[in-house]
Amino acid sequence: MRPTFVLVHGAFANSFSFAPLQAELGLLGHRSVAVDLPGHGFGASYSSAYQAPQDLDGLATASGSLAGVTLADNATHLIGILERAKENGPVILVSHSRGGVTATAAANARPDLIDRIVYVAAWCPVDLDVNDYYAEPEMATVDAASLAHALVGNPAELGLLRVNFRTSDPGALAALKGAFLADGTDEEFLTFLNTFQPDENLDVGSSGDRAQAATWGRIPKSFVRLADDASMPLAMQDRLIREGDAMTPDNPFDVRTLEGSHLKWLITPAPAARLLGELGALTSQSS
Repeated sequence: MRPTFVLVHGAFANSFSFAPLQAELGLLGHRSVAVDLPGHGFGASYSSAYQAPQDLDGLATASGSLAGVTLADNATHLIGILERAKENGPVILVSHSRGGVTATAAANARPDLIDRIVYVAAWCPVDLDVNDYYAEPEMATVDAASLAHALVGNPAELGLLRVNFRTSDPGALAALKGAFLADGTDEEFLTFLNTFQPDENLDVGSSGDRAQAATWGRIPKSFVRLADDASMPLAMQDRLIREGDAMTPDNPFDVRTLEGSHLKWLITPAPAARLLGELGALTSQSS
């Protein structure tokens, strides 16, 4: 039986990010579900201050639906979707970027719902909490100010992260493009930027949310490296792979590589769809 791909987006993104990939998967005969985590997609908050002409003072204080949303909330929501998908056969959980934190938490709690877990340059915390990885040498090349250029408001007061993706500041736009889509055209970059939502939740988990050998560790797992990723460098991707393999040496990552930046695989999705199809075939054979 062919599996269902459950796709989990990264920070400031939503299910809309996966539309081109889902089209390619569908044309290859695969079933997929793109998840909107709580407060994302049509559940997101868009203040009138975010519209043009922008009111940056108002945007800095406007309330948002993501205030107080936790990683546990995200995991609970994802588990509900996995339960429904599992009724139709095998499930492959695919996460990108920050979505890996939610995927890992769900896998810790309900490994029985997942036949394979796939990280596409996604966070899979094993030895450290996610925030602590940013201080490690593997992240030294990352422009930590890329989002800070467009950060709006005080996260502690808002209860969420807010970024003005509709900024026209050339420096902020250049930093964002360099971090996420240096290999894309300006048109592709601005188009993708306009699918982002301004708010993201603050909670990325703690030590209790790291990958657990007894649960997460028994699920067949793949890591898709993005070779030209500037926001999660290959050195960090490879470290996460090593840490996962060290935790479960009898169940190491199946490692694949796609060329391109953090977002390019979503804009030009045919190679990723073919790769996922190969993983789907592996999962079907073992189910």
